[in-house]
Amino acid sequence: MARKSKNTLTQQPLWLQDYIDLPEKQNQLYKKTLKILILSQIFGGAGLGAGITVGALLAQDMIGTENAAGIPVALFTFGSAVAALLIGASSQRFGRRAGLAGGFLIGGLGAIGVIIAALISSIALLFVALLIYGAGMASNLQARYAGTDLANEKQRATAASMALVSTTLGAVVGPNLVNTMGKFADSIGVPTLAGPFIMSGAAFIIAGLILLIFLRPDPLLVATAIANAEKKDDKVQSGGSLKNPTINKKGIMVGSVIMIVAQLIMTAIMTMTPVHMGHYGHGLSEVGLVIGFHIAAMYLPSPLTGLLVDKFGRITMAIASGATLLAAGLVAAFAPVDSLLLLILALVLLGVGWNFGLLTGTALIIDSTHPSVRAKTQGTSDVLLALSGAAGGALSGMVVAHSSYTILSISGAVLSLLLIPVVGWYFKGNQVKNKSFI
Repeated sequence: MARKSKNTLTQQPLWLQDYIDLPEKQNQLYKKTLKILILSQIFGGAGLGAGITVGALLAQDMIGTENAAGIPVALFTFGSAVAALLIGASSQRFGRRAGLAGGFLIGGLGAIGVIIAALISSIALLFVALLIYGAGMASNLQARYAGTDLANEKQRATAASMALVSTTLGAVVGPNLVNTMGKFADSIGVPTLAGPFIMSGAAFIIAGLILLIFLRPDPLLVATAIANAEKKDDKVQSGGSLKNPTINKKGIMVGSVIMIVAQLIMTAIMTMTPVHMGHYGHGLSEVGLVIGFHIAAMYLPSPLTGLLVDKFGRITMAIASGATLLAAGLVAAFAPVDSLLLLILALVLLGVGWNFGLLTGTALIIDSTHPSVRAKTQGTSDVLLALSGAAGGALSGMVVAHSSYTILSISGAVLSLLLIPVVGWYFKGNQVKNKSFI
């Protein structure tokens, strides 16, 4: 009962007041939150990686046309867009625990739906299930924000990177178990290409349960209480009135554009790489190897990227993202089709460029918002991020069907150049350094 008592001056529960008053308690919760996110993201990454690897192949097999190869990525990224909005809104109201755990659990149900659709050969159910599966992807991405809730302004990109890097283990293991899960599925009467979704469903559900059970106290609720208490202190000291939370709309817009461009390029080229490889005789194990390296490159550099973003600033790493994506598109376009090594290089560069862009954009959005509106703003930004992925997935199949994988890759390389004028416009006249806008 004592924990539920309130301080009569602040009207805060006593347990929450401890976090407001004691920096060491804040730091303890910050470290605990990162540990829980790391564990959850290992499973979340496995759920994500398996679906990405075989989604296009499953749709192509069930529908019978290459034009449909981009539909799965388009569907589960569109589903993740809707889920991102809901996760952001529920996180703002109820905390990260409710939003992120709910997304993972719903994503697990979507993976189960994909398996059932393959069993009964229902294309309609496949499409619906892939939409629902996207909720797991949304939670997987938004978990990076949870790590930053209690981080100070010099830790933000680094904190976001810890959630991302922990995805690596599961995301790399997932694609490389495609063959094994396919054989397992075949042994129990499930279509081979649906096998990886068995692992996806189990992994997403476990990730959700970890957050639901262990993410207490909720980091966003504590961070919001701390920020509100600081505002009240400022009011008392200045004798003024409380102002609305400061929001830098330009920073939010530019951070979102950086992430959107990186996501669009990455999703488009990644989606069609397994199909491109299949045209030239590469098997599932080779596809799994290439996609495994790609996903590792998406997440594994995160700690280093976070440090670089915090140390050298947003503008430097945004330009680095554009340059790396440019190189990825050119290597993918001109690599000999029988060269597995060059395909791996192209997809590794693609993953690293995406990583640079995602963490740079994430840091800008955190810089530009206040905790009391941060989760909702982040959810809205991730809607646009997911929609760009959906567009990349849908358009990639059509581009390759009517031209070639080379044209698709060159288009991605050209689009990457857009990042240079965008960041130049934002940072014009400013010092090139990390700043906080709250």
